[in-house]
Amino acid sequence: MKEKELEKIPKSLANKRRLTILSLLKSQKEATVGFIAEKLKLSYKATSKHLGILFSVNILEKDQKGSQMFFKMASNPPEPARRIINLL
Repeated sequence: MKEKELEKIPKSLANKRRLTILSLLKSQKEATVGFIAEKLKLSYKATSKHLGILFSVNILEKDQKGSQMFFKMASNPPEPARRIINLL
């Protein structure tokens, strides 16, 4: 991973909502945007934005199943993110 990409990881994790999303996905294994939005009491748009940020730094993976988009923890997230995820 390039240095510029590594710099984005702490910023992506320095948000309470994103940490809550990671904690939820750690326990649920995978979830739709709608499910996560409902659990966090956030709008679909705000939830999508948070998920997009976590996806952009390889912390999350996504999978389209029919009309639903599912997110889950990346199988091999960057080491700095892995350390934080293990603390959740």
